[in-house]
Amino acid sequence: MEALQLKTVADLLNAADERTELVNGELIKRPMARPEHAMVQSGLSDEVQPFKRKSGVGGWWIMTEISVRYHEHHCPTHDLAGWRKEHAPARPSGMMALLPDWVCEITSPGHERKDLFTNFMALQRHQVPYYWVISPEDHTLIAYQLVGEHYHVVFSAECGQPEHFRGMRIPPFAAGEIDLGYVFWGSRQNPLVSNGGLKFSKLLKFCALDH
Repeated sequence: MEALQLKTVADLLNAADERTELVNGELIKRPMARPEHAMVQSGLSDEVQPFKRKSGVGGWWIMTEISVRYHEHHCPTHDLAGWRKEHAPARPSGMMALLPDWVCEITSPGHERKDLFTNFMALQRHQVPYYWVISPEDHTLIAYQLVGEHYHVVFSAECGQPEHFRGMRIPPFAAGEIDLGYVFWGSRQNPLVSNGGLKFSKLLKFCALDH
């Protein structure tokens, strides 16, 4: 039997569909963008804006829909990813090959496994310090931090019914506040919050917990 030939970054660059990403040597088409996904992505980008405006220590380059080349056979497109400016002083350009300091993926129905397992294991293996997973459908967020060689949950929240809601301090952006009510609903909410634990519904059955 002929061995499976792994696809490369060159194959990705030649792909006809721009919504293609390279995951573990396989070209995969990203799911169609939906309003639920786009609104959460846009809202979170707004909430981390103060960190983008800072220069030097404490400042971040934060990008949406950014492809990152981890190696020749793995170049996924992240919903959001960030690099500390002290690690990358110059404005990034060209193909991004520098390891991110933070990645956030927003799940799409039927594609949860990619974000909760495939990306989780790949980012952990490459020692990306922080990884967030957000479910627009469940209004939930899990934040992982790398401790040694493994990810551990450092924050989780499940937004409830629309009420008043002030921002949360979530690593690596704990120096400021993030309003998850705005991210999920476009207004302030009252979440169920847990630092280091989970209060999730459907996400719970998919999620890999502390190792």
